[in-house]
Amino acid sequence: MSTKKELKELNVIDVVKDIALRLGVNYKEENNEICMDIPEESGTGHIKAISFSHGVGIMDVDITLKKDVRFVLNQSLVQPLEIVFNREKTLLHEFDGQEKQTEIKHLESAIFSCNSKYGNVLTLKANEPMCFFNLEINRKLFEEKIESFLPEMNEDLEGLFRDVNGINLFFHKGHYSLDIAKCIDAINDTEDEGFTKSVFIEGKCYEILAHHLRQYLDDASPSDKRTILRQSTVVKIEEAANILNKNLEETPDIITLAKKVGLNQNTLQNGFQSLFGLSVKEFTQDKKMEKARKLMETTTLNITEITYRIGINSRSYFSKLFKERYAMSPKQYMQKLASSNSSNTEIK
Repeated sequence: MSTKKELKELNVIDVVKDIALRLGVNYKEENNEICMDIPEESGTGHIKAISFSHGVGIMDVDITLKKDVRFVLNQSLVQPLEIVFNREKTLLHEFDGQEKQTEIKHLESAIFSCNSKYGNVLTLKANEPMCFFNLEINRKLFEEKIESFLPEMNEDLEGLFRDVNGINLFFHKGHYSLDIAKCIDAINDTEDEGFTKSVFIEGKCYEILAHHLRQYLDDASPSDKRTILRQSTVVKIEEAANILNKNLEETPDIITLAKKVGLNQNTLQNGFQSLFGLSVKEFTQDKKMEKARKLMETTTLNITEITYRIGINSRSYFSKLFKERYAMSPKQYMQKLASSNSSNTEIK
């Protein structure tokens, strides 16, 4: 049976205080930051929150609970805009009073806002690691900062930010970008303290918001026209790279590789270019040359044997690629190794 926690939706600091009060645990508060640990009887992990000017705040949740918990965010006069980036197991979102639940899966983000009739509900499943980053914006306080930019915005985004009192329900989800993932990691990894830390994290929050707004517009484009690299796509690109690394003798063609990781060919090519600065073909050739060099250094195989070991049927083509990569032919490299080994033996 799930536990229900009703929280006043004031700001992220108040939410953490409310959770701590209901769980009967202490919290640490310093300047605009608060942190609490989940008590052992309820689970493990921590919840942190930081608030900034103009109604912007973040909450970082990294917990595992012993019971299902439904966090019901009570309606207030001003309904904030919530942007959740899920870094672990699936979260469930619903508008309280409506039957529909929406899954926010691993590496997905969701932007949503409730109204005075239907509050936000997030369900966290028991015995599963829950790790998500939440960017909250009080649109009433944020209005002063963004007012002059609103007319230039996409019509849907303008309407979303102008709804300062939260009249309309809103929900949109998609996979978040690699740039956003890097920003979240930078926030969690910072070693700054005090004012420097606060300024750094606030800057990253606005960077995340900018990336997310770009992504929202990119989501509206057909899938084959999207230009932003999603974190979920990065996982599949890395999977494709591992497949190539493990199968250098018989590397799959790009059509087969794309199907194996569940991407279309264009996305696969663009992803390799973004992550590695190389096409799939160039990446494969580069790894083949690295393996060839390693075989030269660690085995007694001759050049022809090495050529076939890395899945190349032409010795001359192998020599061409190797020279492009290392500025010397395979024969010259092996002579250099032999000379080096001979010198080391003489010294000993």
